[in-house]
Amino acid sequence: MKNKRRSFGKILRQIRVQSGFTQEALGLESGIDRSYISLIERGESSPTLDTILQLCTALDISLSYLAAKYESEMQQE
Repeated sequence: MKNKRRSFGKILRQIRVQSGFTQEALGLESGIDRSYISLIERGESSPTLDTILQLCTALDISLSYLAAKYESEMQQE
């Protein structure tokens, strides 16, 4: 399970950086605390669907895009 969380966090971090957000800026845009975003990105916390949707909205990506990136990452491991 931890590998799944780490993979999700890795993808979230990649998308965040590509989108030009710091954790702080993403937190402000999404309404999610920066420290919680950090926990997710390090694979130390599993976000709820509501949290994932908030992040997708802030990053201007679809849930299906995030899921496809995650599946691709999981296949590479």
